[in-house]
Amino acid sequence: MTTTQPAPAARTTAPAPPGRLRVPFTTRLATLTRSGLVQAVLIVAAVAWLTPTVGLLVSSLRPKQAAATGGWWTALTRPAQLTLQNYTALLDGGDVPRALWNTVLISVPATLLTVALAATAGYAFAWMRFPGRDAVFVVVVGLLVVPVQVGLIPVARLEGAVGLFGTIPGVVLFHVGYGLPFAVFLMRNHFLEIPAELLEAARMDGCGEWRIFRTLALPLAAPAVASLCIFQFLWVWNDMLVALIFAGNDSQPLTVYLQSQMRQFGSNMDILAPGAFLSLLVPVGVFLCFQRFFVQGAMAGSVK
Repeated sequence: MTTTQPAPAARTTAPAPPGRLRVPFTTRLATLTRSGLVQAVLIVAAVAWLTPTVGLLVSSLRPKQAAATGGWWTALTRPAQLTLQNYTALLDGGDVPRALWNTVLISVPATLLTVALAATAGYAFAWMRFPGRDAVFVVVVGLLVVPVQVGLIPVARLEGAVGLFGTIPGVVLFHVGYGLPFAVFLMRNHFLEIPAELLEAARMDGCGEWRIFRTLALPLAAPAVASLCIFQFLWVWNDMLVALIFAGNDSQPLTVYLQSQMRQFGSNMDILAPGAFLSLLVPVGVFLCFQRFFVQGAMAGSVK
């Protein structure tokens, strides 16, 4: 007689308790930022960051007599004293408009030349093969650690020998030369994110390297180009050290002009405050206009 043993009971997997479920980090971060305490801290930080800008704006609208009698916060209780007379007097003279125009003549070409050269060089280092490519790129990366102060005297002597010292093209060339290492490094890394199969398909269709760069690679790197434009423009627009050494009397930008006014008229707030606020408006406007591209360029490659 054979006896049949009962079949073993099927193993059932009990569901994991709710406490063990792993919540994604982004979800936890979003939940944390929605809390009242975090929002209060962010509001306080935003107010602290905006207070100097608001103070500069109010100071630029106060007459000279009121600025000499009290701080800018006193104007909040007497808003009738605020006037645009400082801006009218500042823009009617020839020094500030000329300095503002010189700043534009320096910042725009320096930004466009740096981005154009960096984009072409970055694509070449990423997808073109030529003798010494890796060695040249190592040299370019090594130039990132060279401070600007090291090249001031040698470049000044070189520009003086060729007749560019004290001119706007001389200032532009210095900014382009010292902005290229970082720009080439940034663009090369962004071009490497393009799938190689996409470029090979374009080559099989008969496209040359220049056409691939112009119609395929460059549009895909538009966020990186926009980010680079913002970085380079803000650096050149706010620069004072290079312009103070390389710019002449007729090619001084707004930063050098304000520095000279501070040296001669340290308490003349009716000139310094509106001039500084005018110098602040353009970078803020550029950043706000290209903010979307700036965020895309900064986040490119971090997520898939």
